[in-house]
Amino acid sequence: MTVWSWLRATARPIAIVLGLGIGVAGCTAIPGDGPWMGGAAATSTEALPFDVIDLTPTTIASYNHLAPFDVPSSVSNVSSGGRISVAPGDVLKVRIFEPYEGSIFPTIQRPGADFGVQRVTDDGTISVPFVGTVHVAGMDLSQIEKKISQQVTASGKAQDPQVIVEFVADRTHTVMVSGDVKQPGRISMLDGVRTLAEAISRAGGPVGGSSQPGFATSPSNQVEVVVRRQGQVILQTQYSDLLAGRDIALQKNDEIVVRPNSRVYTVLGAVMKSGNVELSKQNTSLLEALGTVGGLADQRANKTGVYVFRMGDLQRDPTARARVFRLDLYQPVSIFIAQQFPIQARDVIYVTNAPLYEYDKILTSIYRTFSIVGITRGTVIPSTSF
Repeated sequence: MTVWSWLRATARPIAIVLGLGIGVAGCTAIPGDGPWMGGAAATSTEALPFDVIDLTPTTIASYNHLAPFDVPSSVSNVSSGGRISVAPGDVLKVRIFEPYEGSIFPTIQRPGADFGVQRVTDDGTISVPFVGTVHVAGMDLSQIEKKISQQVTASGKAQDPQVIVEFVADRTHTVMVSGDVKQPGRISMLDGVRTLAEAISRAGGPVGGSSQPGFATSPSNQVEVVVRRQGQVILQTQYSDLLAGRDIALQKNDEIVVRPNSRVYTVLGAVMKSGNVELSKQNTSLLEALGTVGGLADQRANKTGVYVFRMGDLQRDPTARARVFRLDLYQPVSIFIAQQFPIQARDVIYVTNAPLYEYDKILTSIYRTFSIVGITRGTVIPSTSF
């Protein structure tokens, strides 16, 4: 077959292919690897459900939140020796001594003054031998000691008695810690537990770790803590926030739930390794996020088309709009901008394909069409790479 005969044989199919390629270039003839970002660049943002923001040295100031994460503690002055009042269900131990021998009660040097444990009844009382019924609900230990001393003195059974009252079992001054901790259960505040971080630590701390193989992570950054007080949620935060100084003081009967809360961002497009990535630490920058997946794919990536998609916080602001941040890595200053821009959980980082890569896909599709035409006509198509 001569060159002219081959051209005549393939001219019509080529025209058809080129016509189709031009006619459906914006449709599905040549598949793409992601959304066409020209729409975000050329369309007015008023008509879009999101705002497009170019990351520049001027605009980065509004989003640079990579300041030190630790803050001064707000519970450093919480006392561990506060007033603890007795309530129904508590178990007390009462001992009475007298300063002189030969009395009903022994001296402090001799045993026998222990009247056993006394459980506070539903009506808030205990029954002490030689003393009778004593109302103790709502009183602290020193007040109970004083009241027992007054009652036994008034009965004439002792002179200048010394009374010691201790907690044996705390049933009411407790907090409940449940969920993903090593030792879930009730924890007594009488053991010096005053803050949320102390209660979780007393329960053995969180369990678990990274759910993404191949990525190291801090468990504290992937664990959520919820505190309920009188049936209402008063706090919902990451465990790492507590360790950074955002601890709170506890009250009796607080309910603490520790549960996994995997915080991830997604990387798509022309990168070396796309997929979901756990936020391994607080204040992860865009540059670190791209480095975690191996960076941009040199042969595919469009350095001017790095985008970060971020949903608005609809729970706090129902009118919040989504935002698309756009970065041009061809500009040297963009490296410094990427170091300052913080990545948040649920962010989507998308790197577009270079225009030359898209053209190569078109030429490859045309070449494959030539091959199909040559096979159907029985001709031999030279092996050409585009």
